[in-house]
Amino acid sequence: MAAPLQDATGAPSPRPVEVALLASVFVVAACGLLYELAAGAIASYVLGDSVLQFSTIIGTYLFAMGVGSYLSRFFERQLPAHFLRIELLVALVGGALPALLFLANAYTPGAFRFLLYALVMLVGILVGLEIPLVMRILKRNVALKDLVSQVLTFDYLGALAVSLAFPLVLVPHLGLIRTGLLFGLMNASVALWALWLFRHELRRFGAHAVACGVTLLVLAGSFAAADQITTLTEDKFYADRIVFTAVSPYQRIVVTNSPGEGRAGHRLFLNGNLQFAERDEYRYHEALVHPAMAAFTSGGGAPRKVAVLGGGDGMAVREILRYPGVQSVTLVELDPAMTTLFTQNETLARLNGQSLSSPKVKVVNTDAFKWLEDTRDSFDVIVVDFPDPTNFNIGKLYTNSFYALLDQRLSASGYAVIQTTSPLVARQSFWTVVQTIESVGLQATPYHAHVPSFGEWGFVIASRRPWRQPTALPEDLRFLNLQSLPLLFDFPQDMARVPAEVNRLSNQVLVHSYEAEWGRVTH
Repeated sequence: MAAPLQDATGAPSPRPVEVALLASVFVVAACGLLYELAAGAIASYVLGDSVLQFSTIIGTYLFAMGVGSYLSRFFERQLPAHFLRIELLVALVGGALPALLFLANAYTPGAFRFLLYALVMLVGILVGLEIPLVMRILKRNVALKDLVSQVLTFDYLGALAVSLAFPLVLVPHLGLIRTGLLFGLMNASVALWALWLFRHELRRFGAHAVACGVTLLVLAGSFAAADQITTLTEDKFYADRIVFTAVSPYQRIVVTNSPGEGRAGHRLFLNGNLQFAERDEYRYHEALVHPAMAAFTSGGGAPRKVAVLGGGDGMAVREILRYPGVQSVTLVELDPAMTTLFTQNETLARLNGQSLSSPKVKVVNTDAFKWLEDTRDSFDVIVVDFPDPTNFNIGKLYTNSFYALLDQRLSASGYAVIQTTSPLVARQSFWTVVQTIESVGLQATPYHAHVPSFGEWGFVIASRRPWRQPTALPEDLRFLNLQSLPLLFDFPQDMARVPAEVNRLSNQVLVHSYEAEWGRVTH
């Protein structure tokens, strides 16, 4: 055997096959982590509670990798051929994983959870086989201490690269289906590379070449048809005609339309959860805004400075601008894609009355928790219109820590109003929010309204002074009037207060109770 080449220092220079295999380790690690992140993201979209979903996905995936590493001991001969075949399998299964999961959620939702963990297990086992096989192939010419350090270095670098690119570049620009297929193509390219590197060792070169070609064609064709696959899944899931879709670093935004007499019109979905329906959103937003705004006005003096936390669709801002005394509205919305959409899209901007283009409105795209910590402004009314606490990231916005910050930003006579899920379906969760508001020294005034798209829905007014019945409301409201307003504050027996814990950052009991209560309805 010829002696290895040496560099200027006398150390052996890496052979081209070694460099190629180490580069493959980088790609293999990046692809493996990508499939894991995609599975976790889709599971959190569909099943909620992102912490639980990512935790169980990661645990299952790592266990499966351990199984794959153990199974690698049974591969004794023709290691390059085994490596090539495993790469092709990972490419097909991992690359198709997002598309398969979305299709399962749309067409066989009962099988989603089984398919999720079956695919994660299968991909994990295959990925667990890859690295041991690469190390055994490299062991032919690389000393053990150098082999381990080099393989682990490239493995970790690949994981770092994809962990940064996944939320910042890949999902916002390609979407989950295309991202999965792109990395499947990368796995298939590694197999093609292995085909060329080990062409003299492979016994059935022709069969392996055909397998590589077919895999690349399938993945490339699927990548080109990704829009059609997405449409196929979403048309079934949303039922109505989809008129707009976008993926931001924070969520998937879908707008549908159901034209015709008695239909819902436009609907907004975030991560598959309905946010409003054009047919009855006025009920929700009038109930959210006017009991607090009108009460402040009736107390003497109009609210001049108002903040809206969440509510990037601009509907709450539309209702606030009905009060001519309002001088400024600060809208704090995490996702700039939302505020851009509801400012620039003519149809959606019409729904919010062009409210986000008003010179009185200032849009701030940042996390509301951080904004409350950093701002020194005080506000007469603060409208809190966050999504329901389906995970810990949103759940922190319903904690006593958040409401303590909210208290600091209220003027002495100010009111805050918080949308607070259904007191009928999620009774424990609703009263947990009330208990949490009261725990920071604020008075809590709960009420509810019937919104057909959501059912019975709850709200809480938080203030330092008692809430009083308004003496006037803006003209031309479609839902509220002074005669019916007191009925919103009356809770029948099946929605009456129950004992509840305080929702803290350290326990997030609200997320758990919310998931349990709504889970009984959706499963």
